[in-house]
Amino acid sequence: MWFMESKMIKQIVSVDYTGMVPGVKKALSECADDVVYYDDYPTDEAVIIDRIKDAEVVLVSWNTKITKKMIDACKSLKYIGMCCSLIDESSANVDIKACRDRNISVLGVRDYGDEGVAEFIIAELIRLTHGFGDYQWKDGVNEVTKQKLGIIGMGATGMMVAERAKAFGMEVFYYSRTKKDVPYLYLPLEELLTTVDIISTHLPRNTQALHKGDFKTFGNGKIFINTSLGPTYDVEDFKEWLAHDDNFSIMDYEAMGVYRDEFTKLPRLIYSNKVSGWTEQAKERLSWKVLENLKSVFG
Repeated sequence: MWFMESKMIKQIVSVDYTGMVPGVKKALSECADDVVYYDDYPTDEAVIIDRIKDAEVVLVSWNTKITKKMIDACKSLKYIGMCCSLIDESSANVDIKACRDRNISVLGVRDYGDEGVAEFIIAELIRLTHGFGDYQWKDGVNEVTKQKLGIIGMGATGMMVAERAKAFGMEVFYYSRTKKDVPYLYLPLEELLTTVDIISTHLPRNTQALHKGDFKTFGNGKIFINTSLGPTYDVEDFKEWLAHDDNFSIMDYEAMGVYRDEFTKLPRLIYSNKVSGWTEQAKERLSWKVLENLKSVFG
């Protein structure tokens, strides 16, 4: 056990449901005088400030915003452990600049839910191409073998999807802001859209890759997949494209973002009411990485 004999942290508050597993909860209790857990996702600033109060450490999932107002109101705060990915400031649900101005450390976790996302995508693709579910992609039953998949965003998740797609015999292409050292063919975005029949986007929150006109370039008789946190495309352009009766889309719960109520009514949009990457195994990986981050700051 790495924790010091004398507890250095007075209070840790998990301000929303972060999925911490029992082993990590036990470890956290051994390094703080008090650990408080909440199991919902608050949206009211006053409620969140009241929960944090005089805590020195806050744990937060991707669902809850920690704003400058909250940070300024909580004078004892020393560290925010993001129980989610921290890609950059623009995509973070924590005001990183406000934390920096207060010398509050912020760390995020990477590569914990990618396996579940990849499994969801491949599973739903197989269901759609074979017609195992409510929809069938084409008139005839098709395998995913030899289908052309384009991945936008070749990070950890994109790479994992590519590896699984290749194992099923799919042809994989990708577009990313920079070329990667990967065994897949890089194509400029417009060429990717005209080359493949299936697109899957894997991008940080608040990142738009497809702009107005890009779905027209993509064409019809295609499949569009998004499992990022919210839309990665022009929403009106997407809806116009999906209205064509041979286009299909696959999304998980978080991918629909604030458009969830509207999108679930759209025809040929295959969706899940579950977060595809939020598996029991993902919670285990996440929890221990959150603990290691805390160790790096207070150990």
